[in-house]
Amino acid sequence: MSRRLYISNLAYNLTEGKINDFFNQVGAVSTINLVTDKHSGRGKGFGFVEMSTDQQACKAIKELNGRTLAERQIVVTEAKPPKKQKSGTDQASLLSRFLSRSTRH
Repeated sequence: MSRRLYISNLAYNLTEGKINDFFNQVGAVSTINLVTDKHSGRGKGFGFVEMSTDQQACKAIKELNGRTLAERQIVVTEAKPPKKQKSGTDQASLLSRFLSRSTRH
């Protein structure tokens, strides 16, 4: 199991401090990353928490998933590894192939 957890259905005004206090009930928190809108700075309602050990991460899922935090029933699951993004070169070559096909007609 990964130490990194995905948390969702968060109140938009929730702070990292409140998340830290909530998750510290089950173990030590290494990092917190709340996802925010880049223009407004407002929370998007989800984020990531990394626990100090795999055992604490497992305990967090079992004990905190479905619990209420800031009047919302939160979801705590194991975070999936990030998808590999195509490099700019790959996207450029796809675009060039598409354009070359469309100009043949």
